[in-house]
Amino acid sequence: MKKFAFAAVTGTVLGVLATTQLAGPLIAQENDSNATIYEQMDMFGDIFDRIRAQYVEEVDEKELIDAAINGMLTSLDPHSSYLSPDDAADMRIQTTGEFGGLGIEVTQEEGWVKVVSPMDGTPADAAGVMSGDFITHVDGESLLGLTLDEAVELMRGPVGSETILTLVREDTAEPFDVSIIRDTIKLTAVRARTEGKAVVLRIATFSDQTFSDLEAGLQEQVEEAGGIENVNGVILDLRNNPGGLLNQAIYVADAFLDAGEIVSTRGRSAEDGDRFNATPGDLAEGLPIVVLINGGSASASEIVSGALQDHRRAIVVGTKSFGKGSVQTLMPLRGDGAIRLTTARYYTPSGRSIQSLGIQPDIIVEQPMPADVSEEDEGNQRAQRSEADLRGALVNDSLSEDEIRQIEEDAAEAEATAALRDEDYQLAYAIDIIRGLSALNTKE
Repeated sequence: MKKFAFAAVTGTVLGVLATTQLAGPLIAQENDSNATIYEQMDMFGDIFDRIRAQYVEEVDEKELIDAAINGMLTSLDPHSSYLSPDDAADMRIQTTGEFGGLGIEVTQEEGWVKVVSPMDGTPADAAGVMSGDFITHVDGESLLGLTLDEAVELMRGPVGSETILTLVREDTAEPFDVSIIRDTIKLTAVRARTEGKAVVLRIATFSDQTFSDLEAGLQEQVEEAGGIENVNGVILDLRNNPGGLLNQAIYVADAFLDAGEIVSTRGRSAEDGDRFNATPGDLAEGLPIVVLINGGSASASEIVSGALQDHRRAIVVGTKSFGKGSVQTLMPLRGDGAIRLTTARYYTPSGRSIQSLGIQPDIIVEQPMPADVSEEDEGNQRAQRSEADLRGALVNDSLSEDEIRQIEEDAAEAEATAALRDEDYQLAYAIDIIRGLSALNTKE
């Protein structure tokens, strides 16, 4: 008993000694660190005063402070930045789905401004701006050395005004200019249509309206088809979708998942993490799903495609996505400004981070550049004949009228998809996959 008591007392004393010995250096280091920070803050104040007093031209003190704050944030990563009151107001408007501009989502890569994606139906889209393009000049002014916000500011202007973007594109030998007329950007979050028996849901952005538009669009197409039994699958087209609101991405993924994790976020501390799970209910009622992605599919698009891919709920088709696996939080400041700060990374249900890696499609399908078909080629296509074209060919009398009608309908549907390949090869491929999966399910 005495030995036990002694051991316990000894342990306590050693613990106190150890704490005392370590506390001195730790406190000293903390004090040294604080002293260094205070010295640097004093230095910042000295530099600010010297600029105000001695710079060759008079400076706007508020702009100087704004630039310092923005420099501090942009040094962290490409997505953190300071938003002036005007910029913060613009961002809030953008998430509602209507704003003025060119209609392109951009990022910065090694000092260059890179197009993440043009938005559907916008002036940039109509002018032929493509995902992956680099913007080197705006109206002849170089963007090299500017922050992303400064570059974006150059691209802004009154609705109806013209701007000239100089673009560098892979596989194009020389830079080239594109003229764009600024306009009010009214984004339709989701466009729904039916191709063959597949419902195509083109999701352009993740704004406040995305989930409600998707739900209404799918319901409308199903009703027009005469019921879900007349639909053989759903295609989620997320190509060139630069992302948007995290909660909308969760709603869209949840729409097609009955259970399981959709996405998790992990911040600097364990308590900063979060996990989002699906709730019962599948809008597609178990029908096959194909998700289309490309290099312009980023952020929220990657959350949706990653969740459906990990749960084997969808086949992902196209090319590798952009690879933005971080979450930004908009934090209001006094004076109506805000900071956009990267606060977490997100992970797909299998625990993978796609930061800088992107979502790899299950089936890689490149979108070929449009090619002109010569009149001679068209003539050769028209000249092709089949057994049925031959004089005196035997008639197939082994099929009923209903079977013949079904074959003719299937053939017409296949021909319509084949014709679509010239316009959108990736979408046509997705429709073929849906048709194949539907046929397999029918046989089972």
